[in-house]
Amino acid sequence: MVTKISSGSSLYSVLAYNQEKVNKEKARVLFSQRIIEPLEKNNCIGDYTRSFESYILANKKTENPILHISINPDPEDVISDEQLSEIAQEYMQGLGYGDQPFLVYKHEDIDRYHLHIVSVKVDEAGKMINDSFQHRRSMDICRKIEQKYGLIQADKKRYKETLPLRVVRYEDGEIKRQIANVIRPVMRTYHFHSILEYKALLSLYNVNVDEVRGESKGEMYHGLVYSATNRKGKKAGPALKSSLFGKSVGHKALQKQIEKSGEIIQNRRLKERSKSIIAHAMQSCKNRNDFEKELIKNGISVLFRQNESGRIYGVTFIDHKQKVVFNGSRLGKAFSANAFHEKFNNPEQTIGEITSTKQEQTPNQYDSTSSIENLTRLLGIENRGENLEEEAFIRRIKRKKRRGFRK
Repeated sequence: MVTKISSGSSLYSVLAYNQEKVNKEKARVLFSQRIIEPLEKNNCIGDYTRSFESYILANKKTENPILHISINPDPEDVISDEQLSEIAQEYMQGLGYGDQPFLVYKHEDIDRYHLHIVSVKVDEAGKMINDSFQHRRSMDICRKIEQKYGLIQADKKRYKETLPLRVVRYEDGEIKRQIANVIRPVMRTYHFHSILEYKALLSLYNVNVDEVRGESKGEMYHGLVYSATNRKGKKAGPALKSSLFGKSVGHKALQKQIEKSGEIIQNRRLKERSKSIIAHAMQSCKNRNDFEKELIKNGISVLFRQNESGRIYGVTFIDHKQKVVFNGSRLGKAFSANAFHEKFNNPEQTIGEITSTKQEQTPNQYDSTSSIENLTRLLGIENRGENLEEEAFIRRIKRKKRRGFRK
């Protein structure tokens, strides 16, 4: 269980942030203490504000009296709402805010649920509540709660440590969560030149991405939709808009990553390792199966695109150790789809003798006989499940705090 503690000067901002989630049915008030019960749902912020006003007015010297805490259980923990309420109470009591008014929201706007607590750092008498060593005490409280409720133990290091990427299994359900756990770390850590290379990379994990364009209210828009695929590469289940997963995996983010990737690949000379390994495998391996196995040993997977007659018309290499994706033609003429079609149909031919012809234009169909189980152990990709919107909100609070301090 991981917590984040922040303070600020605007009670309205914190309440509005959480209430917006409630209005969108992405959050709800789970528990409250010493809070006025709102008479109208549309006017609840006003009632909540009055619950804290007397405390804030009792000490006008405190620059940042508003307390905002997020509590994040491990995604694998199964906790009832009743237990979550108890955990929130015990946490606030241990931190010294047990007698304060506070609201506990349960957020479900990302693939993992978590709590947000709003309170004040001033008591009824206007005395500032002691916050010395607050973060250390918070960690101690979390460890005790984890032990009491049998939760998975965690700290910030564990929360951010790298986890292996898992292949999406449509039959396991929770498709949104499964897809999110693939696309977020892939977008953050891999380098690719185009959406087709991004698409090829995702196909390894049974995820499909499509680019959509259209017009809405007189304005053109570009977007991405994600979906799960079955073992044959066919789409399974509904298409999910990228906005469901956050801006970090949307169309603008993809374009920025493509632009940045081009510079990184060139500046770091990332092609050289891949070209060397692939060229050696082409020379030493007589058939496609041995070729793929040799690449796997070096942390590279290969995806071939074939038409119905079996002709290879596309090839993509994914170097997992460097986290970079290349269409074969980007590495040079000797690594093009035509080269591999000739190689595996005319094994006596050498690389230097292979000539290039125009590639056929047919729908993308990725085919790889490489075992995904072998690929999985090659991957060390971060999978944090962050809520970027929440992170941005916390940063805004901190900026306001710093500006107030300078004054």
